[in-house]
Amino acid sequence: MKKTNVLIGLLACGVLLAACGGGTTDGSGNASGGKDKDKSGVELGTVGEFPVVKEKIEMTMMGPGTGMAEWKDMAFFQGMAEKSNINFTFTTPPSADFATKLNLAFASGDLADVLFGTDTNSLTPAMEMDYGSQGILVPLEDLMAENMPNFSKILEENPDIRKSITTPDGHIYTLPMIHRGETAIWPRGPLWYNGEWLEALDVKELPKTTDEFYDLLVRFRDEDPNGNGKKDEIPLTDVKMDSTRPWLLGAFGLTDRTIEEIDGKVVYAPITENYKEFVTYMNKLYSEKLLDPEVYSQADEQKKAKGQNNQLGLFPDWFSFFTTGRNEKESVIDLMFHPLTSEISPEAVAPASTRMGRGTFAITSKNPSPEATLRWVDYLYSPEGRDYLNVGPEGALWEYAENDKGEKVRIFTEGVNLENTEESRAKVTPDYGITVPTMSFPDSKDDFPSVIANANDEVDTTFNDFLAKETAEKIEPFAKVTFPLLYLTNEESEKVRDAATDLKTYVEQMEAKFITGVEPIENWDKYVKTIEGMGVNEYVEVYQQAYDRWAK
Repeated sequence: MKKTNVLIGLLACGVLLAACGGGTTDGSGNASGGKDKDKSGVELGTVGEFPVVKEKIEMTMMGPGTGMAEWKDMAFFQGMAEKSNINFTFTTPPSADFATKLNLAFASGDLADVLFGTDTNSLTPAMEMDYGSQGILVPLEDLMAENMPNFSKILEENPDIRKSITTPDGHIYTLPMIHRGETAIWPRGPLWYNGEWLEALDVKELPKTTDEFYDLLVRFRDEDPNGNGKKDEIPLTDVKMDSTRPWLLGAFGLTDRTIEEIDGKVVYAPITENYKEFVTYMNKLYSEKLLDPEVYSQADEQKKAKGQNNQLGLFPDWFSFFTTGRNEKESVIDLMFHPLTSEISPEAVAPASTRMGRGTFAITSKNPSPEATLRWVDYLYSPEGRDYLNVGPEGALWEYAENDKGEKVRIFTEGVNLENTEESRAKVTPDYGITVPTMSFPDSKDDFPSVIANANDEVDTTFNDFLAKETAEKIEPFAKVTFPLLYLTNEESEKVRDAATDLKTYVEQMEAKFITGVEPIENWDKYVKTIEGMGVNEYVEVYQQAYDRWAK
């Protein structure tokens, strides 16, 4: 049998592609009951079953368009209308303009019944609280128990999710996208070692301390691992350190250049001794040409060009082949960076994602039936519904076929471009490049198998198995969320707004200066005093209060 690499389903519900779906029961396997009518008199069906309403109703929905297809033409929405008896009319400004258009809609009062595919950039936490307190966004928490059996079960099993979507006034105004699967724990793309270089230098074990890491980078620089006879090797690279920083900070007991929670105490990482040790170490790498001299001047395209020219020893990217130009199978030799320890931090730490995106779905006061709307979206929080959102209904992107073993498999429908199946998928569902209200279910892969090109093809899981193994060994045991998702009150937001911008700008500038040697590390105390003068103590106090409130 021929093996095939397919994009859909293979990433097992990770952050890039969440490929699983939603069901229709209450967690006990039984359909829940519920009210026959909502407050507006709309006749509701049985909770957890279709149709959602007994007679067809019309609603409006606003979300960010991706430019691939109109939402009204997508098989997902057409199928959901047929299943639920709820037909939506859509307003979908381009993603680039969506935040502006949504703000104008709130300002004018010309809002849709439902907001779908929003995120915290377009529907910010401050907007949630502001428009929620005005009654423009509908509080959802009291409606969930009777109308959202799938989502309620998720909250019961994951109490931190409830805490992170509950605003300080005690309400839930938006629903999240919840990530699970091999890559869900990644806060960003990992660091990858060039496997060809590891083999060339006969590296049997990856560095686990900052000293061992330094020694390997020196070997990358000096021993011609790309074998071209030139001293053109770049041991470590990045673009402005944004992707490398969190992984290397772990060697010094931190996970990001911002506020961080450590044993219940909120600290501002950039003024800690740990961070000082980090920039000192990075200055050593930079001064010895172990860190790319162009780290602060190059664009991602330049980084990738170096990778494809086999000049990089260690580099960040979502997958290593995005930088090297190799294919998936060839990339399994590119090993993931192992977290390091140092004298200041004997315990290795790795940054972890919160595995959730907030603010992806909201109901406005214009909505004729919040109960029906919540039943509609609750389907997407079950394995069957997640799959339906990801690949659409049978007959659009995929269809069933029988292979030579008599097994029922899913294959792409005729007309799908097998060289770029994502382009076809983007015309079937809005679940493409935006955050959507759902949860990935990696354990449901047997029930909702990957879509393949031909019935007798075998899904090649080599690369996904590699990702799972590397993540299990090199991220999961060391993973720590920098700071939980939480809300600030309006008063707290006012207190930190200006300081947040000023601190971010100053720290970014000074980090680059410390690492490149433009600013000597001897000026550290002056740097700390400057930050203290920018209101960092009050900034930390506000986040400590917010954290304490969240942690209760």
